[in-house]
Amino acid sequence: MADGDNRLGEYLRARRELARPADVGLPDGHGRRRVPGLRREEVAMLAGVSADYYVRLEQGRDKHPSEPVIESLARVLGLDDDAVAHLRELARPATRRRRPHPRPERVSPGAARLIQSWAFTPALVVGRYLDVLAANPLAAALNSCQRPGANQVRSFFLDPVARDVYPDWEALAADTVASLRAAAGADLDDPRLTELVGELSLKSEVFRRLWARHDVRAKLAGTKRFRHPMVGELTLEYETLAVTSAPGQLVIAYHAEPGSPSEQALALLSSTISPAVAGNPAAADHTRM
Repeated sequence: MADGDNRLGEYLRARRELARPADVGLPDGHGRRRVPGLRREEVAMLAGVSADYYVRLEQGRDKHPSEPVIESLARVLGLDDDAVAHLRELARPATRRRRPHPRPERVSPGAARLIQSWAFTPALVVGRYLDVLAANPLAAALNSCQRPGANQVRSFFLDPVARDVYPDWEALAADTVASLRAAAGADLDDPRLTELVGELSLKSEVFRRLWARHDVRAKLAGTKRFRHPMVGELTLEYETLAVTSAPGQLVIAYHAEPGSPSEQALALLSSTISPAVAGNPAAADHTRM
C-alpha cells in the first residue's frame, strides 16, 4: 500500500516513471537516461511550474495543487479521463469521519432477484472491492471465479484455474488491478482493501508490479473471452450497471452476439443447469462476506 500521508506524491511519481520522453517531444537519450520515464525537472518544465514546487508535490510537502496545475500535470503525464478524476480526488480528498467497525457487505435483494430471473444471461453482483455478492447459475457455470463468496481479484491472481479460464489472462491482469484502484478511489485505508492488497502483494509478483503502476481504469463495458471445459471458447460482451440502492455495488451482465458460435455455446451451457438450481434464488445469493 502507498504511504497514507502521501498518496498524491506516490501517484505522481508512479505516473512520471511510466511516461515516455518521446511522447512529450523529448529525446529518449538512447538508453543513457538514469531514471525511468521523465525527470522531475522535465515534468515541472512541461507543466509550467517550478522544479521546487513539483518536488514538494512528490514529497508530500504540498498536497493541494490548483486546478490549472492538475490539468497541466495530467497533460504532461498523458492521463486519461479516469486517471485525471483520480488525480483530482487525491488532490481534493473528502473529509472522512472516523471509520466505524466494518460491516459485511450485503447484496441488494432487488439486484439478486433481478439477475436470478435472467436464465440465459450470465450475471453477477460485485461489491466495492470486487467481492462476488451474488451470481446467477449461468454465471457460476461459465466461470468458477464468479461464484458467490469469491473475490474476483484474488481468484484472478491466485487461483490456477483462472489462467485456463481466461485466454487473454495477461491483458486482463492489468485491467483487473486498474479496476480495483478505480473502485477504491482515494480511500486506500479501508481495512477490507488493505487486507486484500496486502495478501495479493505477498503472493503474486504480477499483482505487486501492476499495483505499483497506479493505473486507474473503470471497466464499464467491453469484451472478454472465456475458455470452458464443456462448451469450448466463448467471446462475450459485458455491461456494468450501478446498483443505486446499494452504493458501490455493480451488476455485471454478459451477452453473446446474436447468431454467433458463442451464443450457441452459451445456450448449450444454459441447458446443462437443472431447473431446480435455475429457479432457486438462494443459489444466487451470498450475503455473508
